[in-house]
Amino acid sequence: MEIRRLYTVIEETLHDMGQVRDEPLRKVAVVAVIRNPHAGKGYVEDLSDLTEASIALGEKIATMGAEQMKPYSVDSYGKAALIGTAGEQEHGVACLTTVYGNVLRDAVGGGKAWISSITKRARPGEQVDIPLAHKDALFVRSHYDGMTIMVPDAPLEDEICIICCFANRGRLNHRVGGPSKDEIVGEDGLR
Repeated sequence: MEIRRLYTVIEETLHDMGQVRDEPLRKVAVVAVIRNPHAGKGYVEDLSDLTEASIALGEKIATMGAEQMKPYSVDSYGKAALIGTAGEQEHGVACLTTVYGNVLRDAVGGGKAWISSITKRARPGEQVDIPLAHKDALFVRSHYDGMTIMVPDAPLEDEICIICCFANRGRLNHRVGGPSKDEIVGEDGLR
């Protein structure tokens, strides 16, 4: 894939509503702005070239994201794609399939849960809310979260923004119940 731009956003929240926590909430999103080879071509049946190319692209941006999480480890993740207006939503979906997800899991030392995602057609500078969920158990409610980002000059009409997003913990003030990380995930994985 032809990458025009790499864009990284780091957000760190130290306290919320006056409640200071031992560990801040760090969220990192890495965006690769790529040329869409199918933009403007109308309906294209076979999108496997996008899926295959997403492996190397995913390795690049997921490694960058995991590095930016340090000194914390990744506890939750999500993925997204913004597709320029000359493309279709399915072009972004083709970039976020299981092979891309497996690369994200590898970059963060594993993960058992389905990776939440969003795709949408967009103009440059539009926002996207990337959903986050626990990497090993989708139903750990404390980790239902998201990160809002925008890329100032992308996607152009013939581009796709491929995004990976990581966080080191659940919401700072989670307290509405549901299974907790400690109840579901032990040191050796799911209980």
